[in-house]
Amino acid sequence: MAARLVAAAVGCILWVVVTCREVSLPPGPLYRVAGFPLSLPCSVSGYDGSPIQDFEWFLYRNGAGGNPIGAISTRDRNFPYAPFKSRVRAGEVRIERDRGDMVRLVIQRLRAEDQGVWECYTPSTDARYLGNYSSTVAVNVMPDTLQVSYVASSQMSSRSLAGQSLPEGAELELTCAASVQSEQHTHLSVTFSTRGGVDAAAVDAGRGHNLREIISIAQDQSVVPGRSKLYAERYANRGITLDKRKAGGERDLYVLRIAQVVPQDDGAYFCNVAQWIRDPQGEWEKIAQRTLELGNITITPLADTLTVTVTPEGEVSLPIGSPLSLSCAISGISPSSRPYMLIQWLRGGPGGGAELSLAQMAPDGVVSWREDIVRKGEVSFEKEAEGRYTLRFFSSHPADAGLYQCAVSIYTGLPSVTQIPAANQRSNGVNIKLKMKAVTVRAVAGLSEGPTLQRGHTISLLCNVSVETVGLTQIEMKWLAFHNREDLSSETVLVELRHDGTTNFHSNRSDISLDQPVLGTYRLRIHNARMEDQGLYQCQVTVWGQDQHGAWYNTGASSHSSLVQVYMYSQALDLLFIPILVGVSSALFVGVTVVAAVTCCFMSRLARKSARK
Repeated sequence: MAARLVAAAVGCILWVVVTCREVSLPPGPLYRVAGFPLSLPCSVSGYDGSPIQDFEWFLYRNGAGGNPIGAISTRDRNFPYAPFKSRVRAGEVRIERDRGDMVRLVIQRLRAEDQGVWECYTPSTDARYLGNYSSTVAVNVMPDTLQVSYVASSQMSSRSLAGQSLPEGAELELTCAASVQSEQHTHLSVTFSTRGGVDAAAVDAGRGHNLREIISIAQDQSVVPGRSKLYAERYANRGITLDKRKAGGERDLYVLRIAQVVPQDDGAYFCNVAQWIRDPQGEWEKIAQRTLELGNITITPLADTLTVTVTPEGEVSLPIGSPLSLSCAISGISPSSRPYMLIQWLRGGPGGGAELSLAQMAPDGVVSWREDIVRKGEVSFEKEAEGRYTLRFFSSHPADAGLYQCAVSIYTGLPSVTQIPAANQRSNGVNIKLKMKAVTVRAVAGLSEGPTLQRGHTISLLCNVSVETVGLTQIEMKWLAFHNREDLSSETVLVELRHDGTTNFHSNRSDISLDQPVLGTYRLRIHNARMEDQGLYQCQVTVWGQDQHGAWYNTGASSHSSLVQVYMYSQALDLLFIPILVGVSSALFVGVTVVAAVTCCFMSRLARKSARK
């Protein structure tokens, strides 16, 4: 073999201007482990002839006197010598072609007797015998010493995870131990994987199996999360960690910790340990690996166990001003889940009205209210005991009537603004009815008597209100304007009188006023009226009553007047503009006509003169 290589090299030196054949193998020596695959790439370049080159592999065993043993050939099925014949026939030893001039020798399960110098030889297709027709690399076969074993964590006292069940949100800790004894400097990588608990689209692509990686310690000792978004985000938030610890002797202990499990974590778990070596060209090569099935974990979703109830149940009828207490009980959550909760009180209006969120308690216990519908100081929302939250009205009003429900959202893991609840559930509804005294109200609006309205005058509109009931009442009223007769939904609120006597002007104009000339009559005045003030006007009235504690509440009794039309007549000065506009228009028309006629005649005469010339 040596003489052949020397002759080829000398010939190539003598013919430097001619392209020389060159066969290439990875630099050696290479170290591989018995029982695991060997893959040797071999390529040829600088050749003549067919682009599909043939390859033959020989083994020079240590202590065999330098005699080659034919292993396999791409052109001769009868090429293998006896030691390789059955292995080639079974496909354990084979050649895989990457391209026409590059192949790969694959030994599926390396044996100790495969140690030695491997030669890749390419039969000549060249016009002249020039260059390197073969290349060699030394392969050393090491014994398999990789050991992987299951170690029960503090959570799991048994030797396997079979039948283990955890509630959603609980912590999961898995461990496995690994060791290897090698005279060569090798590294271990450890990967925790799972199968099940997720649809096929989430499985790692291109792996040829349905395992998805959770987290790994790579051969360079860096920690790498699985490619799935499920694990990458949790790793970034410290929701998943992997630590390496000493376990005594030659063993290292690898501990996977999932801070809070989710339903997608349901399934079988595996620990994969691989042995790596850095080849002479500087690349890491996997030389051995073992996968240990740790067992199965069943995750019980919170949505399957969560229960939310409200007391009292059914229908409750109370007099106005009575205290009201509603209690929300939450159960079915394991303490090991360590969840955090968002709790809301919802109210639907009587007769199926719009549902509103009255109050909510955040996971940190902070309560926020919808201030436009909740009276400050007259209602509270408190945690009375573990799993029990109470909404209290110290003095109920008619506006408090409706269907009440307690809505609970359970979150697991670290809080984030985009997090989706692990479970949502509403309680049964309790219908609160409040007994009110009978109230009848009527509103009648009209224009006050006076001269014909013209621009600059004062528009005076009266709203007469009559209320029939028992006890003290207050009126809350507002004036509305409709300047578009075709669209009565385009209303404008001009002024509002609240039940506490305060007035709120919604218009920026300073020439609008509201007063009460006599009891039960509310007058709207628009001073220095403009033409755009004409249109339709209406007053709307709501009655407020007083409860037994002296607090005011909206009785719900209301009325609105019919529409009042306001029309502005023109002043005498406005009428003078009509003849002026007509005269100016006529003069402009006559002037334009004369100019056009003169211009036309002039141009015609000019054209005739030009024609005679």
